[in-house]
Amino acid sequence: MERTVLHWGEMGSRWGVNRSVGQIHALLYLTGRPLTAEEIAETLSMARSNVSTSLRELMNWHLVRRVHLLGDRRDHFEAEADLWQMLLTIVEGRKVREIDPTLTLLRTCVLEADDDKRLDATSKQRIADMLQFLETLSAWYEDVRRLPKGTLVTLMKMGAKIGRFVGKDRG
Repeated sequence: MERTVLHWGEMGSRWGVNRSVGQIHALLYLTGRPLTAEEIAETLSMARSNVSTSLRELMNWHLVRRVHLLGDRRDHFEAEADLWQMLLTIVEGRKVREIDPTLTLLRTCVLEADDDKRLDATSKQRIADMLQFLETLSAWYEDVRRLPKGTLVTLMKMGAKIGRFVGKDRG
């Protein structure tokens, strides 16, 4: 468990989140029961303030929720247990934080590029291509996220085999 928690923290830092955030998420997921911030701080030898900040970030990502236990006035925290739901939550969060603002910017840039006589045709086309690519990716994601979990699992297991149902590469 310790190696997994440490590794998840390292992976988190590579994915753009604080190492502590990753470690806390892994601990809560692997423990499988609600923990108080004090228990988390003690288990991971972290400052209580660092735990609080990390828990807020995890709750903002909807990966951890605050729960209350009967007879205990303290806040407890638990991680999403369903790995598929966790994946979809992370992807949705990244889309909202990264893809959606980029789409907004590119739409503005395409409109402004049409009127900009200083911008060459290649640059204008590449901005438009980027926008079209991200719009296609976003539309695909919206379609896929509505699929039932069982269908998603089947699609993932099919992997590249799905290509034969779609046809040859159409470029």
